Amino acid sequence: MAETQQVDETAPQARQDARAARKAAKLAKEIGAFAKAHGGAEGQLAYIGQRGTRIVLVGEDGGWGDIVAPSHAIAVSAAEKSGITMHESFDGDFAAKVRTGPYEWTRMAGIQVGGPSNG
Repeated sequence: MAETQQVDETAPQARQDARAARKAAKLAKEIGAFAKAHGGAEGQLAYIGQRGTRIVLVGEDGGWGDIVAPSHAIAVSAAEKSGITMHESFDGDFAAKVRTGPYEWTRMAGIQVGGPSNG
């Protein structure tokens, strides 16, 4: 009679879940650091395809930035862990909080109407 060995298929999934939880915690820490540096922050999730989900951050002082999570689930988890207010879309009062400077205007002009290149 041949012996059969049971394979624990939950072990690889458990490792993936643990890795995702660590990544979400790391991103939440980065979001928290951004919020602390900018007097608080709000965010919005933007799906960017296979690359993951962008977490767009806007500080209370108008500073802004983003972090890319490898999946939407990790981005949602990181946002929840960070405790910041999240918005469904990047418009209205939320978008009006963003403050841009000369760099952004020069870069936008360079891309759109033949202004100075940045590269």
